[in-house]
Amino acid sequence: MTPAERWKELVTGPEEEINLAEAALLIAAHEYPALDVPAYLARLAEMAATLKRRLRRDISTTETMIALNRYLFDELGFAGNVADYYDPRNSFLNDVLDRRLGIPITLSLIYIEIGRRLGLALHGVSFPGHFLVKCLVRNGTVVLDTYARGASLSLNDLQQRLRALRGGAAPAPEMVRHLLATAGEKDILARILCNLKGIYLERRDFFRALAAVDRIIALEPRAAEEYRDRAGIYLELECFRAALSDFRSYLMLRPEAEDATVVHRRVAELQGLAARLN
Repeated sequence: MTPAERWKELVTGPEEEINLAEAALLIAAHEYPALDVPAYLARLAEMAATLKRRLRRDISTTETMIALNRYLFDELGFAGNVADYYDPRNSFLNDVLDRRLGIPITLSLIYIEIGRRLGLALHGVSFPGHFLVKCLVRNGTVVLDTYARGASLSLNDLQQRLRALRGGAAPAPEMVRHLLATAGEKDILARILCNLKGIYLERRDFFRALAAVDRIIALEPRAAEEYRDRAGIYLELECFRAALSDFRSYLMLRPEAEDATVVHRRVAELQGLAARLN
């Protein structure tokens, strides 16, 4: 089975059966066709096993998180790539494991994969601007920032982050709690792919951007904006019939979209062009 075939098999099945680390490595396999996915999965398992052997059986959740922070960020040296945040390698799990540099979402993915093997109830959080991790504990929820070496964030910290992003007064606690909803496996994978899509579009690397969008659509077949974006990529590649098909799909999914008039105009233009190409 090719990486593309395995990807399709994974993401079209039940979400609870998606192996998050394997799926992230399959994203990287598009860039690295000879990638040894099982070897990297084994490396993650061994990292978790190494730390687990050191922990007491009666260790508390808080102590486990502290131990995981020390292991990943102090001992192994994982860190955020502040110097080159938009390097595509920050989104490829194999590169993050090899270089020990990443961005919030890939560092969080490693944290979650290892932490769950230690018995921690960890989940991703698609917080605005910055992906986070939350851990369910007896008295509530601990929110962690893996890009800041696993720092624990208070409600006030989160309010101030939103205030900095949006300007104005700090949002109400209820809004912050709403934004701490669990990100499912497909949400996490889609966010990795959206990061890559944005990087490649900025670089005008349309073939790689197209591959990223194809996989987002495989994950979320009703993500209307992705069809519109893919149509734009097809236009850049002069694949006019494919662009026409995707613009039509976008209008079918979002007939009342704000840009529907503009897209209808593009459809009419492309219909005329396609007719001349026949």
